[in-house]
Amino acid sequence: MKLFAEMFTIAPGNKDHQVAFRCAVGVFVPLITLVLLDRLDLAIFASFGAFTGIYGRNEPHARRLTLQVRGGGLMLLVMFLAALTARVDALAGLSAAGTTWVLVVATTVIAWGCSLVVAWWRLRPSGSLFHIFAFAAIASIPNQPPLWQAMLVAVLTVAFSLMLGQSSRVARSRRTPWVNPRPEGLTPDEKRAAWHESAGYLVAAGVAGTLGTLAGEWLGIGHNYWAMVAAVVPLVGHTTRHRVSRGLQRIAGTALGLVLLAGILLLRPTPWQTVLVIAACQFGAEMFIARQYMLAQVFVTPLALTSTLLVAPVPPGLLLRDRIVETIIGAAVGIAVVLAPGARRRVRGRVRGRRGTAAPRRIS
Repeated sequence: MKLFAEMFTIAPGNKDHQVAFRCAVGVFVPLITLVLLDRLDLAIFASFGAFTGIYGRNEPHARRLTLQVRGGGLMLLVMFLAALTARVDALAGLSAAGTTWVLVVATTVIAWGCSLVVAWWRLRPSGSLFHIFAFAAIASIPNQPPLWQAMLVAVLTVAFSLMLGQSSRVARSRRTPWVNPRPEGLTPDEKRAAWHESAGYLVAAGVAGTLGTLAGEWLGIGHNYWAMVAAVVPLVGHTTRHRVSRGLQRIAGTALGLVLLAGILLLRPTPWQTVLVIAACQFGAEMFIARQYMLAQVFVTPLALTSTLLVAPVPPGLLLRDRIVETIIGAAVGIAVVLAPGARRRVRGRVRGRRGTAAPRRIS
């Protein structure tokens, strides 16, 4: 019952509208600029560059700048590696199946490595969900734009997000002291926890990517990296119950979000209207992401899928089907990874208990 109640509980707000507005503007301005320039092939780099704004939500300005520089810099590196991976795959002349499996392996490594970096830098949101999404989405684009243009758009978007993060300093009443104490290094226990959690990201992303790919081959669905993204969602949280709840909320929120998306697609929005939808969904996602994960997913789902349609149009029906199937696969894998250690401990306890209660051998 507690698990069920948690899915419908909303935590108190904490200036979420301010963060939501910055993030919405941070994605809207670059995307509408690309629409006006007729360069939607670069939109995905702007979309992920705008993720810089999600870091340092309510931190003082100096600390926020540090966190956003780190978060934006890591995202730029991920996007650069993704673009290179796509080009290497093209040069290697791999088959479609070979390219898919290379992408699964590469994305799994990104999931592991970025989770470690994020933990070492104490970034929030924690984990490597956004980096998995960015790397796999960009690396899977068949027709890559010129690399220098793609990275220029990404860098400019990151810079714009950094500027928005400091924009409230214009108002004297909102200005915070420019103090940025050096963060404490991780304790030995925190380092062990970071390595342990990174192993969870490695396993969850790898297994989900494998199952998502096999399901794609059997059922004719694509976007296997959506399973990898969903698989790492339950890995964030302080308790097992909270982590399992996040996995279930991911599935339920995605289903509701697909209903909202279906309604949006029925209106057949033009590119500039799609950008408005993306900005509105970004606002809604940031309003609730720290308070009610299932409700946030109602906005995240159309946000992610309309961004995909903006760059690479596909039949909407196939997109909706792929999203729910891959999300269920990934969330199930993530929940299994969360529950596995506890299940292993219980099995070991039972085995030890049986050994302890076994009748002693009689020596004659």
